[in-house]
Amino acid sequence: MTATIKEIRGVCPLYKVGDRILFESFYVRSEGSKDLCIHAFAAMSTLLSAFLHGKSATDLGIGVEPDIGYIQCPDPGPPCTKGGTVIFELRREAKG
Repeated sequence: MTATIKEIRGVCPLYKVGDRILFESFYVRSEGSKDLCIHAFAAMSTLLSAFLHGKSATDLGIGVEPDIGYIQCPDPGPPCTKGGTVIFELRREAKG
């Protein structure tokens, strides 16, 4: 599964649009992956296992297609913080 940064509302000190985090089975694949922000991980962690094990994004309430879901980090951005909200697209690739 790949989490791709689709949008940043405000400023994120770690990510830029297009960065990717690669997940494999039960771990983050470090090779070819951007570092994983703990705030982003906190937002994703409750849904990652189910999505990685085949649960539909539509059933999880995070997308309108079964293999593509969306999650955002919890940073509200300005005027509340100096950061920004990052939108992640979670895409499950077909196994082949």
